[in-house]
Amino acid sequence: MSFAKLAGLVLAALIAIGAFSGMALFMYNMGKDMSTMTVSVKRMGEDVNGMARDMTNMAGQMVRMAESMVKGQKKMGDDFSQVRSDMSTMTRSMKQMGTDMNTMGQYINQMNQNIAQMNTSMQRMSQDMSVMNQSMGRMNYDINKFTKPENLMPFMR
Repeated sequence: MSFAKLAGLVLAALIAIGAFSGMALFMYNMGKDMSTMTVSVKRMGEDVNGMARDMTNMAGQMVRMAESMVKGQKKMGDDFSQVRSDMSTMTRSMKQMGTDMNTMGQYINQMNQNIAQMNTSMQRMSQDMSVMNQSMGRMNYDINKFTKPENLMPFMR
């Protein structure tokens, strides 16, 4: 074998060893990257699974919130209906109270008129009593005169 052939074979063997080493290094790095990618995909799957659970929980909470809102709106509607009914009752009561106060004012006015008439009557009665007292005084004087005739004639005393 000649040196050139041997050098070609050695060179070919070196190229083959280099190619196989490069291929082995490439395959090792690719396996390592695939392992890292598999771990990342596994974690991404867990994250997506967690997000799906969170979305399911959030959807359940939104359903509960919607149900609560419907119940709350119904309760508020019922409350407003009760408030409207109570306001109507209060308005009727206030109207009746106004009517009652007006009637009471009329009664008080009538009572004032009756008191004024009573005062007038009492004033007339007081004047009549005064006249009667004066008449009684004169009658007393006259009775005294007739029961004691000596008082009629001053010289008889």
